[in-house]
Amino acid sequence: MLYLSMAALAAVLLLFAWIGLRARSAEAGLDDFVTARNSQNARAIGLSFLASGMGGWILFAPPEVGALVGPLALAGYALGAALPFALFAALGPAIRRALPQGRSIGEFAEHFYGPAVRRWVGLISLLYMSCFLIAELTAIGAITSMLSDINGNLVVVGVALTTLLYTAWGGLRASMTTDRWQAWLLLALLALVGAVAVQRLPEVSASGAMPGIPAGAALGVALTLVLAVTAANLFHQGYWQRVWAAESDAALGRGAVLGGVATIAVVAVIGGLGIVTVMSGADVGSPPIPFFAMLREAPGWLTLPALLLALTLVASSVDTLQNAIASLLVTEKRGLSLTSARWLTVALMVPVVWVALQGNSVLRLFLIADLLCATAVVPVLLGLWSRMSAVAAIAGALAGLLGAVLPGWLATGSVYQGVVLASFPDTVPTLAPFAGALLASTLVSIIVAMLLPRRASES
Repeated sequence: MLYLSMAALAAVLLLFAWIGLRARSAEAGLDDFVTARNSQNARAIGLSFLASGMGGWILFAPPEVGALVGPLALAGYALGAALPFALFAALGPAIRRALPQGRSIGEFAEHFYGPAVRRWVGLISLLYMSCFLIAELTAIGAITSMLSDINGNLVVVGVALTTLLYTAWGGLRASMTTDRWQAWLLLALLALVGAVAVQRLPEVSASGAMPGIPAGAALGVALTLVLAVTAANLFHQGYWQRVWAAESDAALGRGAVLGGVATIAVVAVIGGLGIVTVMSGADVGSPPIPFFAMLREAPGWLTLPALLLALTLVASSVDTLQNAIASLLVTEKRGLSLTSARWLTVALMVPVVWVALQGNSVLRLFLIADLLCATAVVPVLLGLWSRMSAVAAIAGALAGLLGAVLPGWLATGSVYQGVVLASFPDTVPTLAPFAGALLASTLVSIIVAMLLPRRASES
């Protein structure tokens, strides 16, 4: 079984590399490398949104949320994962009109607010995507160790090198081409694993009741997840690249809707498997890992498709993040050549892989990065409003930072404790910092914009 698993993993990685390398445009320049501008139809955009947004995290987080908190929180998670696509469908045409040659969220910020806001936005985006990338590579190492006798570190390095090979060579086109194959493969493997595993679970009994969380608390968790996941994903440079990769506004809109609906379905199904596993009375462990507990009750042969599912999920998000981080850095440093962009993609993976090999939990850092995104997301998107100014955006972002700290400050009477609580010391997402950040940044941005209307010279 060991050699079969290793051969299957290697075969899938080689398939992804072959698909990605063939997708490179022979006459591609730097702009095509980072945007594949106006080249993708609605189905390609939709499948790419699905594949790039999914990752190893969905085998852990949605089942755990469903098992511990229940369907309401799971619905919040699914909605939060898909809501950014709906926003890109709504705002994408305006973004494309404002920046027809745009390439990044940083350029969007600079167009409306200037270089200072651009650098801050770029830093937040880079932090968030680096956390995401480390988490994905860490996840595939852990999953490999759980489901097989293969050294997880070997798979971490294998995924990083394989995806790096075709993204460094083919850029966004390579990533989006593999996304299409990866999306269909992950849907097929998920259907197989879920259907077989659920059939072999013990029957749901009266003792296997739904999580006994009060509705109010479950709603609070759901709102927290909606706010955190939506705000963070709006700083995902990979999603912004696809705004300009779409062949038209209509293709972007239909693709974003397709990606959003498919994402809701995938998160709901995997989270639902977690709920069913708990209700069957299976031991989900501590900390709970319902998806993998479900596999313990399934036939042994099913671990290989589950491992391939995890590999596909991680590879689909890793290649997107690699290209997204490289494109963000390229657009921040004007004048960079295509060759330099490729080497930059290679160089940025060295520290990421090193951190991922440590096997550390990055959940707390992820939550902090999500919160930073929440402090700035509304001021950035309000750039499409004609009355916004750089002063209003900066004031809103600063107010967002204060708003994140304020709930804990008021509750404890200490600024220091407010900062500590906003850093999620128990690695548990809480609603107050996210709600405070979003409300404060929105209100201050609008008030300052109304008091200091945008000057004609800034439009």
